[in-house]
Amino acid sequence: MKILKFFLTTIVLSTASLANAAINVFTCEPEWAALAREIGADRVRVSTAISADQDPHQVQARPSLISAVRQADLVFCTGAELEVGWLPVLLARSANPRVQSAPGLLYAADQVSLIEQSSSTDRAHGDVHAAGNPHMHLDPHRITMVAKALTERLATLDPQGKAYYHQHLVDFLQRWQAAIEKWESRASHLKDTEVVVHHRSFSYLLNWLGMRAVAEMEPKPGLPPTPKHLGEILSKVEKENIGLILFTSFNGSQGANWLAKRSGACAVQLPFSNEKSLFSLYDELIEILVSKQGECL
Repeated sequence: MKILKFFLTTIVLSTASLANAAINVFTCEPEWAALAREIGADRVRVSTAISADQDPHQVQARPSLISAVRQADLVFCTGAELEVGWLPVLLARSANPRVQSAPGLLYAADQVSLIEQSSSTDRAHGDVHAAGNPHMHLDPHRITMVAKALTERLATLDPQGKAYYHQHLVDFLQRWQAAIEKWESRASHLKDTEVVVHHRSFSYLLNWLGMRAVAEMEPKPGLPPTPKHLGEILSKVEKENIGLILFTSFNGSQGANWLAKRSGACAVQLPFSNEKSLFSLYDELIEILVSKQGECL
C-alpha cells in the first residue's frame, strides 16, 4: 500500500510540474539545456537538438527537431555561426512565428565578447567563424553573463514567472561563483601549461585557466589532420616537451593517438558538454586536466 501511495504521489507531482510549466524551450546544444533547467526549473520544458558527444557543427534537420522548434516558445542557441548549417533550416521549416526573432530567439554568443575573431569568411581558410570562436560555454564567467540574459528573456516571455526566474538566478549564481573559486584553486598548477589541441574547442577553457595551445592538429579549422601536418606537430611536441594532446569524442582519437604513440605525450579526451549539469561538466574537465598533468608532465 505504501509503495502504491508513493507512485501515485510521484505521478501527481510530475503532472503538476508539467501543468505549471509555462515555456517550451528548444536548445541547440546540451549546455544551454542544462542552464535553462537551472533558471527555469519547473516553469520550463526543455529539449535539445544534440547529445553531449555530438558535433554541434554537424546536425541533420530531422523532422523531430522541426517539430520541437514548431512547439517552442524560446529557441536558445549558441549563435556566432556555430549552427549556420542547420538552425536556419529548422526555423524556416517550423513556420513558428514566435521564434524567428527576439524575444523568442536567444543567442548566447550575443551576450558576451568572443575571442579569435576573424576578418575572413573565405571557406578556403577552413571552418572559420568571423564573429569569433563560438565555444564560449567553456568559460564559466561567460556562463554567468548568459544566465543573466536568459533570466531576463524568460521573464519577458513569462511575466508571471519573473520573480521565480530571478530567484533561481540568484541561487544559481551563488552556487556557480563558489564552484568557480573551487575550480580555480584546484587548477592553479595548470597555469602556463602548453598543450596541443585537435580543434579550437577548448580556447576559452585554456584562456580561463592560463594554459596555452601551441599547435592544432587540424591544418585548417574543420579539416582532418594530415600526415604531413601531424609530422610537423610531432617535432614541436618533442622539442618543447609538451605532455598533453587534447581532443573531444567527436574529433576522433586517431590523430591524438598517433602523436602520443610517437612522442610519449598523453592523448586526453575531454568532455565538451553535459545536458544534465554544467557543474558536473566543469568538475570533470578540471579533474581530468589536473590528474593528467600529474601523469604526463
